Amino acid sequence: MLGLTTQQAAFILQGAGWTILLSLLGFIGGCLVGIPLTLGLTAKTAAARSLSSLFINTVQGIPLPILMFAVYFGAGATGYNPPTLIAAGLAMTIYSAVFLAEIWKGCVRAVPKTQWEAAEGLAFSRFDIWWLIILPQAVQIATPPTIGFFVQMVKNTSYAVVLAFAELTYSARAVNNTNNEPFLIFTIAGVIYFLICYPLSNLSKRLERAVAIKGRT
Repeated sequence: MLGLTTQQAAFILQGAGWTILLSLLGFIGGCLVGIPLTLGLTAKTAAARSLSSLFINTVQGIPLPILMFAVYFGAGATGYNPPTLIAAGLAMTIYSAVFLAEIWKGCVRAVPKTQWEAAEGLAFSRFDIWWLIILPQAVQIATPPTIGFFVQMVKNTSYAVVLAFAELTYSARAVNNTNNEPFLIFTIAGVIYFLICYPLSNLSKRLERAVAIKGRT
C-alpha cells in the first residue's frame, strides 16, 4: 500500500480480518439470543413481554463501549480475564440481540393479523402457526433489514479499540503512531470498511426492493 511498509500493510489487513471475525461473532450470537427475545416480545403473556422489554430497554440505554468495558472488567472481577475477542464478541452479541429482536418483532407484526386469526380458526397449534405460517413470511420481510444491521455491526467493531483489540481501527491507529500520516492511513482504513460494507448494503437494498415488489403482487 502507498506510504506503508509491507509489514504495516499486512498489519492493517490483519486488523480487517479481525473486524470481520468480530462482526460475525457478534452477529451470529445476536441472532441466537435475539430469537428468544423476539418470542418474548410477541408472547401472549404480559410477564414475558415485560421482561423482554426491560432487558432490551436496559441494553439499548448503554453505549456499546461501556458495555464492552462492563463485560471485560465484570468478568475480571470474578477472577477470569477473558481474551479481548471473547469480551468484545460477547458485548456485541448482547448489543446486536436487542436491536435484532426489535427489528424482528416489527417483521412478525407486519404479517397480517387475519392470518393468525384464520390459522387459529382452523385449530392450528401456536407452534404450527409460527412455524408454518408466520415464520416464513416474517423471515422474508426481515432479511433486508437484518443484513442492513450487519453492516452497522461491521462499523461498530471499531468500538473494540477501547479494549485494545487489534481490529481495523486499532491497527490503523497503531500504524499511524509510527508513520504519523493520519490522512493516508485512515483513508486506507475507510476504504477497507467501504469494501466490506458496500456489497452488503447493496444486497440489503436489492432484497428490500424485491420484497416490496412481491408484496404488491
